[in-house]
Amino acid sequence: MSIFERYLTVWIALAMIGGVLIGLAAPGFVQLVASAEVASVNLVVAVLIWAMVYPMMVGVDFGAVAGVARQPKGLIVTLVVNWLIKPFTMAFLAVVFFNYVFAPWVQPEDAAQYIAGLILLGAAPCTAMVFVWSQLTKGDATYTLVQVSVNDLIMVVAFAPIVAFLLGVTDIEVPWQTLVLATVLYVVLPLIAGLITRRKLGSQDAIDAFSSRVKPWSVMGLIVTVVILFGLQGQTILAKPLVIVLIAVPILIQSYGIFALAYGAAYALKVPHRIAAPCAMIGTSNFFELAVAVAISLFGLNSGAALATVVGVLVEVPVMLSLVAFANRTRSRFPEPERSGVTGTKTLRS
Repeated sequence: MSIFERYLTVWIALAMIGGVLIGLAAPGFVQLVASAEVASVNLVVAVLIWAMVYPMMVGVDFGAVAGVARQPKGLIVTLVVNWLIKPFTMAFLAVVFFNYVFAPWVQPEDAAQYIAGLILLGAAPCTAMVFVWSQLTKGDATYTLVQVSVNDLIMVVAFAPIVAFLLGVTDIEVPWQTLVLATVLYVVLPLIAGLITRRKLGSQDAIDAFSSRVKPWSVMGLIVTVVILFGLQGQTILAKPLVIVLIAVPILIQSYGIFALAYGAAYALKVPHRIAAPCAMIGTSNFFELAVAVAISLFGLNSGAALATVVGVLVEVPVMLSLVAFANRTRSRFPEPERSGVTGTKTLRS
């Protein structure tokens, strides 16, 4: 691991602090970055996420995607957790904490906003960041790509009905253009670039050497993205520190609970670690870009719902890093059969 990956927790913590300070010292600059949007997708953040994903896409052997059908268990775990369990448990925890446990400290109208933001987080499984977590756990890049792609397809038809049901409304405006554009920016374009790069490099040794050179840019993209997100909400975070803690509680319980469920199911089904770790990460992590965009479009930039989605980012990064460390420590407990399923006879190197 490079120095960036080894001390990623430190860099992320500094990025959070730096983002808040920049938001306070140069609000005009932060708003300028925030204004660079198309269909509620911030183009600056999109470029940074592209930089995160591209190094992982270079390692994808697209010709082996068909082999996923021979190892369907990991994909089944991902889909069941993401669409049949996660949105509903997140809504349940949000209602329990903000309507009952935290009722003495939160106004009812604010509680409703926070619940809405948490529901949006729970209904949006990870799309881009999971490639980072997959790489850090030495996951199968091709299988991770398929899992994310299938999730994106399901998200197009399932996100709106699930959110509408859980919010208790019958008419909800879903930013379809945002969803389609985000999928193209975060998955399709980096994938095409990765395939072109692989073809031009030719040999596996050349591909590995190139991947090592561009890998630090992936971590740098993550760090700068965190700076921007926290710059946008810096004043709100400082003004309501207790609320930040309250919102974080159900997110923490949800994150560790969903990971335990998915990781445990993968272990029980004897899924190889290179597939089990990413499939658990997808369910645990969130497509926070979509959640933030929808929260802003439905409730406003300064709403409690938008704040809750940003707190999701605050909680997600350290939580995911702790789960990456746990997954790496428990790798030896998972079966590692011959790699003749998803990746053919090749060994994907990190």
